[in-house]
Amino acid sequence: MKKVSEKTLRKAWRIWFFWHGSSQQGENLLGNAVAHTMTPVIEELYETKEEKVEAYKRSLTLFNTEQQLGAIAPGILVGVEESVANKDITPEIADSVKVALIGPTSAIGDSLWVATIIPLLLTIAMTITHMGGIFLYVGPLLYAIGYPLLTTGLSWSMWRLGYRTGIDSMRAFMQSGKLDLITRAMTILGLIVVGALAASFVSVNIPVLITPPGGEAAAVDVDAMINSIFPNILPLLLTVFVYWLYSKKKKSPLFIMGVILVIAIALTVLGALTGTYTF
Repeated sequence: MKKVSEKTLRKAWRIWFFWHGSSQQGENLLGNAVAHTMTPVIEELYETKEEKVEAYKRSLTLFNTEQQLGAIAPGILVGVEESVANKDITPEIADSVKVALIGPTSAIGDSLWVATIIPLLLTIAMTITHMGGIFLYVGPLLYAIGYPLLTTGLSWSMWRLGYRTGIDSMRAFMQSGKLDLITRAMTILGLIVVGALAASFVSVNIPVLITPPGGEAAAVDVDAMINSIFPNILPLLLTVFVYWLYSKKKKSPLFIMGVILVIAIALTVLGALTGTYTF
């Protein structure tokens, strides 16, 4: 009976962990990354050139998932390829399994990792940083250390879980109806965290003072006036604007940061010209 060794299993995971996003493109999304990941597995399981070629062709087909918690998917695929090599299942079943894994693993990963865990870690790190003093360095250091540790631990754990439990456990989980419940709960939690993050750390000021004929003593602070009518409306509008650029207009994060930088420079210059800011 053919079986993937522990050394090969770890090597395949390392390839996935470090290279999963390097070949993402429109034709087969993460298909090339899966084929790259499966290289040590295929080379160990098969002896003839023809068998290896067929296995690589299966691996190159369309695939997509969230890469961290979604590591459960390629972990399952290693077990599936092992079953094909032992002729326990047909290659056609392996293809069907690969397609079936795309939806649920993407949904769980995006909801839990991208929309919940990362914002929570960012919120903790930014809150510590805002305490000032020595904590100015503790917050960034916490994130710089915590992010890779969490990423590595979760990815390897999910990879091992996928390989050990296999597609049967995944199918049972999907049929139980718990996937939709978990996805919905994680999405709601993620939205709450992102909302709190925006409300706490996004800051926008309109540096304009309206001075009536009565003089500076009667000057009206436009920013204070807006906030007295609708508190924090400007940070909310900026957050919605960024979301619109990213999700609707498909702009890159670099482009969005450039837009925010231009807005910040324009408002700073406006504040200097109106006398609101002094240097």
